[in-house]
Amino acid sequence: MSCGGQTYKTIVIGGKTWMAANLNYNSGTGNSACYDDNPANCVTYGRLYDWSTAMTVCPSGWHLPSDAEWGALMQFVNPSCSATEDCANAGTKLKATSGWNGSGNGTDEYGFSALPGGYGRSPFGAAGKNGYWWSSTDGGYDNLIAYYRVMVYDYEIAYRDDYCGKNCLFSVRCVKNAP
Repeated sequence: MSCGGQTYKTIVIGGKTWMAANLNYNSGTGNSACYDDNPANCVTYGRLYDWSTAMTVCPSGWHLPSDAEWGALMQFVNPSCSATEDCANAGTKLKATSGWNGSGNGTDEYGFSALPGGYGRSPFGAAGKNGYWWSSTDGGYDNLIAYYRVMVYDYEIAYRDDYCGKNCLFSVRCVKNAP
């Protein structure tokens, strides 16, 4: 898959085609940044996007995954997981085998290669430690929040959250549209 002059590896997990790297595309519109405003971090972790930009940044034929699509991914990785709760071992199985602080690397069993791009929210934080990925699902609360998935370097779980508002900057993974 190609976007903005970059080529991205893709993988099929649970019947869906996912990007196997965080998106690093500057559309020139909306709100996105490299972690700590350092372009080298975009090369390592991809760009961070606010929710409204994340909703529009996937290339044609691809989309920002819904909360349900993230939940289905978690359940495929660990069938005993709930689609909306903490998912044991999913973080370990989806994390890259390097790039996470301490002993936080994963086994990358599915080729998802999740990296801890951190977040942007005056100030930036958690690169190397935590990864946050937007979903397209609005969380309500007067249209202020949306759901996202989190992986943390010192936990094996992946979990769903909605604490940070839509103005936070998180990573994006795109999913191919169904044929």
